[in-house]
Amino acid sequence: MKVTIKDYEEYLYETYKNHGIDSSLFMKLVEEIGEVAEVLNRRDGRKAKENEDEDLIEKLGNELVDVIHYTFAIAALNNINLNDFIIEKDKKASIKYNHKINLLQYLLNK
Repeated sequence: MKVTIKDYEEYLYETYKNHGIDSSLFMKLVEEIGEVAEVLNRRDGRKAKENEDEDLIEKLGNELVDVIHYTFAIAALNNINLNDFIIEKDKKASIKYNHKINLLQYLLNK
């Protein structure tokens, strides 16, 4: 099953609307970003693995999902439509970095 940005935002809004506090969600986001850094450091040999059987790709995927979760939760509680921001931010970045195509063009060409 695929999830849309809109569905995820609505779900997280419903989850956190009565007890989600931006600052505490932001602190969790920062914590999760640190955990992504830890996994990348292990993967790249800058830090020892916790154990030899550690699946760093799975661990990285899980930590990235946590980052996305808290980012989207903060956006949802602030009524920010990330879909629109992603499209607009990418348009500006594609001009700034001289990309051949932007995200909106890519989606329209699909």
